[in-house]
Amino acid sequence: MTAQESQQPSGDPAALPPGAAAVAAGYAFEGPALDLGALLWDGSCLSGAPVKVPLSVLNRHGLIAGATGTGKTKTLQLMAEQLSAHGVPVFLADVKGDVSGVSAPGQDGERVRERAAEVGQEWTAAGFPAEFYALGGIGPGIPLRATVTDFGPLLLAKVLQLNRTQEQSLGLIFHYADTKGLELVDLKDLRAVVAFLVSEEGRAELKGIGGLSTATAGVILRSITAFEQEGASAFFGEPEFDTAELLRTAPDGRGLVSVLELPAVRERPRLFSTFLMWLLADLFHDLPEAGDPEKPKLVFFFDEAHLLFDGASKAFLESITQTVRLIRSKGVGVFFVTQTPRDVPSEVLGQLGNRVQHALRAFTPDDAKALTATVRTFPKSAYDLEEVLTGLGTGEAVVTVLDERGAPTPVAATRLRAPRSLMGPVDAAVLEAAVSASPLHARYAQAVDRESAYERLTDAQRAAEAEAERAAAGEAAREAAGGGAGRREPAGPRGGRREESLAEQVVGSGVFRSLARSVGTRLGREITRSLFGTARRGR
Repeated sequence: MTAQESQQPSGDPAALPPGAAAVAAGYAFEGPALDLGALLWDGSCLSGAPVKVPLSVLNRHGLIAGATGTGKTKTLQLMAEQLSAHGVPVFLADVKGDVSGVSAPGQDGERVRERAAEVGQEWTAAGFPAEFYALGGIGPGIPLRATVTDFGPLLLAKVLQLNRTQEQSLGLIFHYADTKGLELVDLKDLRAVVAFLVSEEGRAELKGIGGLSTATAGVILRSITAFEQEGASAFFGEPEFDTAELLRTAPDGRGLVSVLELPAVRERPRLFSTFLMWLLADLFHDLPEAGDPEKPKLVFFFDEAHLLFDGASKAFLESITQTVRLIRSKGVGVFFVTQTPRDVPSEVLGQLGNRVQHALRAFTPDDAKALTATVRTFPKSAYDLEEVLTGLGTGEAVVTVLDERGAPTPVAATRLRAPRSLMGPVDAAVLEAAVSASPLHARYAQAVDRESAYERLTDAQRAAEAEAERAAAGEAAREAAGGGAGRREPAGPRGGRREESLAEQVVGSGVFRSLARSVGTRLGREITRSLFGTARRGR
């Protein structure tokens, strides 16, 4: 049986064919739910058999997959609208620049009315409350920034494309900066600490815990430089974005739709995918436990999800898996949006309880393998899924979700509803006006470059050098006054006094020691880090 279109929809649930009735019964939920569409059966769209997903299971995560042009973006827009209407905040990554329309009412037309009639939808145009963000302010949107310290070594190693040894060395550098109270606000801070630790003065600092080779430091420094040349300096700094902003609701009670505008950085996919993981990691260790709430606190749509896993280290994949598994109890749902389930590691795929699978193509042997692998990830059903998945039209999908008891629903080929908001981008002028009018604009728009590791190391080293010069001048004066040109200070362990190395002078200087007394910072203690090595911060 196929999912090809028929113009003979049935609106009478009692008249459903037996097989279709059994599938429809699996979606007869009692509590609030998102309406995805209507059941496709034997070539007919059965408007009397709605396909839904319970609101209470959306923190059990999900997958929206399908070939390019099959309607994945419209599906996440449809879900985002309904989540907002239920008072649930949503985060969307707008990679192609066509999701900003969620903030504006949709356009009525023949195709929209036809789709609404087919699926039994009472369609009315509506825009939804939205906030627009941009990574570091590149492109339209409120700038999203993170400090290097809070971003952490594991995520940074991923975006710098470091190997396992280099990743471990970067972790050692962060450990040193944490314990010495050197806040890494931007990339020049990190570069300064790396350079210090392989200098003659600083090399001994890590000797007791493994050391840092010049070759590894060189790779890290070159990677940082290349990263900066790609424009990454804008993403690291202050004011750092508080991810609690994503949990807001509008004055009318609807959930705020946070849209991260990414077209300006599409050529740097590794950066934005890793930055999105930072947002999720930050939410994970800041939110309290929520158990299984009636509705999620936030639903996070992770577009172009395959970019997150490409070239990822084992430690990074383990951290993703653990975060996805545990953040459910914080009331946060995560939907990965990608082309095939094979783009997502099996350990992560096993955590995704809700599936919306759009059409797949089988033009090549690799496509055929991907199709077969996808079919095996679904529960057994009455459909010939290989035939159905290759025959789905745009805006159609195969769905299986968790019911209100947490059990999988029957597989349902579905014709999806039409979004009520604009299916396309809003005008650039409208977007810019919305950003300028946001209450967050004044808080985050202007970058701040305060004193941090670069300035403090530089000041401490200058102070140490000045102190050494004064000591040398004093010694010369004493020798000239006392005629003791041949006298020498004893050296070594038996000599009582020895000349301090410059590293000891830097670390022991009054300027450096004052870091531990700085008010309102994490200085003077090691930073507690989460699964991703991101720094924990108080709210």
